[in-house]
Amino acid sequence: MEIWSMFIFGLILVLALLIPWYQGLLKKNSYIYIAALALGLAFVLRGSQMNYQSGDYNTFLSKWVEYFRVSGFRGLSESVGNYNVPYLYFLALFSYLPLKDLYLIKLLSVFFDVVLAFGMMKLASVFTRSAPKQLAAYLITLLLPTVIINGAMWGQCDSIYVSLAVVALWLALTDRPKLSMVFMALSFSFKLQAVFIMPVYLVLLFAKKIKLCHFFIFPATYILEILPAVLCGRPFMDTLTLYLHQADSVGSGLNYNSPSFFAMVSGEVNVAALSAVGVSAAFLFVFAILIWAWYKRENLNNAAILGIALLFAAGIPFLLPHMHDRYFFMLDVLSLLPAVIWIGYAPCAVFASFASLLCYYSYFTYSYLLPLRYGSFALIAVLLIYFTFTAEKLGSRRHDVNLC
Repeated sequence: MEIWSMFIFGLILVLALLIPWYQGLLKKNSYIYIAALALGLAFVLRGSQMNYQSGDYNTFLSKWVEYFRVSGFRGLSESVGNYNVPYLYFLALFSYLPLKDLYLIKLLSVFFDVVLAFGMMKLASVFTRSAPKQLAAYLITLLLPTVIINGAMWGQCDSIYVSLAVVALWLALTDRPKLSMVFMALSFSFKLQAVFIMPVYLVLLFAKKIKLCHFFIFPATYILEILPAVLCGRPFMDTLTLYLHQADSVGSGLNYNSPSFFAMVSGEVNVAALSAVGVSAAFLFVFAILIWAWYKRENLNNAAILGIALLFAAGIPFLLPHMHDRYFFMLDVLSLLPAVIWIGYAPCAVFASFASLLCYYSYFTYSYLLPLRYGSFALIAVLLIYFTFTAEKLGSRRHDVNLC
């Protein structure tokens, strides 16, 4: 890495060390040693991958930054790539800096890896007062293989939208609905895949943690996010409806290297018909869970809401057609929480990571370690376990759920 890139990388590491200290989780020397070792390993692994250039970087990201080098921020007036404009703001900014854009793109993701770990730590604090468990949520998030590979190696930005969604969920569960809506809108503005968890806001409405009027914050925040691009000359309606245009270009494949239900489908099939079945199944899945949540609304404690969020993060991309390898990133991260708080659910975190890693392996090696349907089987197990988890938590009235 270049000197300045190494300096920024070091600053992110220092920030990662300061966060648990500032949160009061390092009061024992043993915790300090564990945190230092874990963070050292997490950043050594990231640093070792910073020079790697993925196919996505060579084919897309580097060319988008080069486009902004030529056109500057005025380039935001045109449609560039397949990301929404908030991420393009960063790429446009990077085009003005003297550092190598490969490092800047990856450093942005590494920074949001830390934000993601912070969000997981705070979300864990909703369910436990235990400093070791909160610290574990923080450190293990930074050590998750898919989190390390996704940003530092692949140069992807999934940690941005997922970190914002995790923070949004924490804010909602701690009775800060307005800020929660802001962060969820920010998450959605970076990646459409935020919709995999967004139905939980109807559950939060049922639980009276969010009011109907708070939903207006979402579009207001989203419009503010896209305004800079509009001011640079991009048509307002085109920018506002960008995701609708993307939905029309999902491709004709049932599955794009993901461990979804369609990884189990082989041979010649009617793609259009099966796609319609998958979309219908996903809508029915969401509708059924919402009906269940409404029926059990008096028992919607925080643990039950977490269980429902996990079901959405697992079930929606599992049932939808046209899914890609990184679309279970939110599940990979969120499944860590019950594994840390209630150790018996640790297998779900392993199964979720296993399913994603099968896809990551095939992307990088152009070969399959195991058939992708094995990942689908793992996710079916995850869904069944989380259904049991949610049913158990919905059986407890709100005041019966205590911090451990």
